[in-house]
Amino acid sequence: QVQLVESGGGLVQAGGSLRLSCTASGRTFSNYAMGWFRQAPGKEREFVAAVSWSGGSTYYADSVKGRFTISRDNAKNTVYLQMNSLKPEDTAVYYCATGRSRLLPPTPRIADFDSWGQGTQVTISS
Repeated sequence: QVQLVESGGGLVQAGGSLRLSCTASGRTFSNYAMGWFRQAPGKEREFVAAVSWSGGSTYYADSVKGRFTISRDNAKNTVYLQMNSLKPEDTAVYYCATGRSRLLPPTPRIADFDSWGQGTQVTISS
């Protein structure tokens, strides 16, 4: 049992920055990998970034490499997504998710996660 709550979304201009936060409760946060996904209207949910249970390994979609950074603070049961150099194509609802285990495969997918937050809207204007 886990509950995830995302925050930090908003409206920013292209080239700007935004930091998303996701706070978990209900199970031991540090025992699970964490991930961020996003979904634009009319499109499928897609992988953005993930971090292993210890924070030692990170994974990024090619579309966000070099611009986004995922991190976690297990003491606060929180995972973050720092988003820089934002582009209009980053516009989507962003979701936080808990992994099914402590580790992740080389290419994380939706099936590797089992609990999801309600999402937070990110809109990039141009």
